[in-house]
Amino acid sequence: QVQLVESGGGLVQAGGSLRLSCAASVSINRMAWFRQAPGKQRELVAQFTSTLNTNYAGSVKGRFTISRDNAKNTVYLQMNNLKPEDTAVYYCNAYYSFKDYWGQGTQVTVSS
Repeated sequence: QVQLVESGGGLVQAGGSLRLSCAASVSINRMAWFRQAPGKQRELVAQFTSTLNTNYAGSVKGRFTISRDNAKNTVYLQMNNLKPEDTAVYYCNAYYSFKDYWGQGTQVTVSS
């Protein structure tokens, strides 16, 4: 069983920055951040593939950076130049042993 513990959400003004963290209970290559805004479907924000390449949604490319600390089994999402449309609950995701695992979610609110 994989446990994912997220932290780092909050309220920030447009143009500001936040960093989200997701600590996994085991070492996992395929980890990602998703988000879900009210009334919308959950969408992929950024990910590490199984070969540790990175992919980003077009809407965040150039503003968000996914990174990892393998010694801590932790993945980060650095979010810069935040916009009101980035407001959502952000979820950490891990794909491990043919299953998807999800964190509890952390709220990010960007005020205009």
